[in-house]
Amino acid sequence: MYTRRALGVALALTILMLLAGGPVAAQRAVVIHEENHGLSAPMRTMPYKPLTGRRALEQARIPNAHPPSMEDVTYDPGLQEKAYPLVNTTPGLKLLGLGVGFPGITSDTYAPPDTNAAVGATQIVETVNTVFAVFDKATGAIVAGPASLGNLWNGVDANCAGTSTQFTDPVVVYDQQAGRWVIQLITESSPFKICMAVSTTSDATGTYNAYAFIDPAGLPDYDKLAVWTDAYYTSVRQFNANETEFLGPNACASDRTAMLTGSAATMQCVQITNSGLDGMLPANLDGATPPPAGSPEYFLLIPLPDAGTASTLQLYQFHYVSGGGSTLTGPATITVNKYKEASSFGGFVPQLGTTQKLDGLGYALMHRLAYRNFTGTNPHESLVVTHNVAMGSGSTLRYAPRWYEIRSPGTTPVVYQQGTYSPDTTTYRWTGSIAMDKAGNIALGYSVSSPTISPGIRYTGRTPSQTLGKMQGESTILSGAGSQEGFLDRWGDYSSMAIDPSDDCTFWYANEYLQSTGSFNWSTSLFSFKFPSCR
Repeated sequence: MYTRRALGVALALTILMLLAGGPVAAQRAVVIHEENHGLSAPMRTMPYKPLTGRRALEQARIPNAHPPSMEDVTYDPGLQEKAYPLVNTTPGLKLLGLGVGFPGITSDTYAPPDTNAAVGATQIVETVNTVFAVFDKATGAIVAGPASLGNLWNGVDANCAGTSTQFTDPVVVYDQQAGRWVIQLITESSPFKICMAVSTTSDATGTYNAYAFIDPAGLPDYDKLAVWTDAYYTSVRQFNANETEFLGPNACASDRTAMLTGSAATMQCVQITNSGLDGMLPANLDGATPPPAGSPEYFLLIPLPDAGTASTLQLYQFHYVSGGGSTLTGPATITVNKYKEASSFGGFVPQLGTTQKLDGLGYALMHRLAYRNFTGTNPHESLVVTHNVAMGSGSTLRYAPRWYEIRSPGTTPVVYQQGTYSPDTTTYRWTGSIAMDKAGNIALGYSVSSPTISPGIRYTGRTPSQTLGKMQGESTILSGAGSQEGFLDRWGDYSSMAIDPSDDCTFWYANEYLQSTGSFNWSTSLFSFKFPSCR
C-alpha cells in the first residue's frame, strides 16, 4: 500500500511528465525467484586463488560508441578552467590497496580492476575483479584477505563461485541502517546470473548470506548496487543471451528484509526497452537520515547522443512492493548544460612514454549516485553524480568530469548546480566518483593522464559557501609511476568515493594506478580526507 506522500509524489511526477511530453505509464516489475541461496564460510578463512596462466580483458560491450570529434566543445557554460586555491581538506590515511604490491598478490589476472571500496563502523572492504580484502579503518592494517570473491558462493552456486564460469564487475556497499556489507557481481557465461552476498553481522570477515538469481533476459553487464530503506537496488546494462543485441538498462530490487535474515529472496526487475539510454545508476542512501516516508528509489540514466551532443538526464522512480507488484515510473527529463560524451571504445586518453591510449568511458554515469536527505533550517533532498565528457578541440581536446547536484528528486527534480572540472587544457580527467558529507561539502575524485604524465589519482571539492558549480583546486593523492601497455585500453571501469558512517564527514576514495609501465600490473590506492567545516 502506498503512503499519502508516495501517492503525492507519483501524481506530481505524472503532471511533470505530461508537461514534458514524456511517458507516464507505470511499468510492472517481473519477479525473479532465487536460483540458490545459502550461508558462506567466514571470510577470514577464505583463500586467495589466482587464475594461474589465465588473464582476462573484460569485453567492451558498447553498442552505441562514438569517437570524440574534433569539433569545439568548449561552449559548456559550466566549464571551470580556472585553478582555484588548493582544496581545503585534512588528509587521513593513504593505503596500498589490492593489486600488484599487496601482500600475497604478485600479478593481476583481470583488466580493468573495477576498483570499489565501502566503509563501515570499524572496517573498510575493497573489491576488485575476482578479489576482496578487509582493512581496519583506524589503522589501515589488513584484517583479512586477499580472498577470491567466488568463495562467498562456494557450495551455494557454482556459477557465482567461478567453478563453472567467470565472474566480474564486483561492487561492495555498506548498509548503515542494518550494519551489514553487501557484495554483488555478475557471471559471464550462461546461465547468466546476478550474485549477491549480505554479511550476517557488521564484521566483514565473518559469514555471508549468499544468493544467486538467473537473469531471464540474457547477459547482465556493468552492474551497480545501492542501499535504500526498503530494498537493495541493482542496475545492469542488459544484453540478450547471444550478446548480439543491447536491450537497454534494467532496474532491479532485491528483498532486503529476507536477505538480512538469510531467508529465501526474490528480485524484481523492470527492463527499460530503450537502447538510446545507458549508464543507469541506482541512488545510494548516504547518512543517518532516511528519505521521507514513502519515498521511491531513484534511477538516473544518461542518453547516448548519436555522435553529437546531449543536454538531458533521465530520472526514474522505483516503487517497491515486497513479494511482487513493484513498478517503475518515468522518466522525468532533467535539462542540463550541453555535453559531448568522452570516447567509449578504443583509446583516446594519452599516457607518458607510450603510444597506447586509454578508454574514456563516456557512455555511463560513474559510480556512485549518492543521495542525502538534509533536515533542519534548510531541508532538501540531494543527488550528486558525475560522468566523463569531452572538452576543447584539436590539440586541446581532453576529457573532464561533469558533475551535478540534483535536488527535489521526489517531486520536480531540478539541477541545483553543475560544473565541468578542467582547470588546464592538457590533462585528461576521467573515471570520477563523487559524494557529499553531512555538512554539504562535496568531494570529487578521478584519474588523470596526459602525454607528460602516467595515470595518477587526484581529487577536488567544494564547500556550500562557494560559488555554485565551482570546485576548489585539485590535490594529488598519488602520481602514477607507470603507463599501461600491452594493447590494454580499458581503465577503471570505475572508482569509488564513499562516506564514513561513523562521523558522516570522512571521505574514502579508491582508484587504480600503476607502479611501473606494463600490462596486467595495476595497483590500487585508498585515501581518506575530510573538510574542517564538517564536525
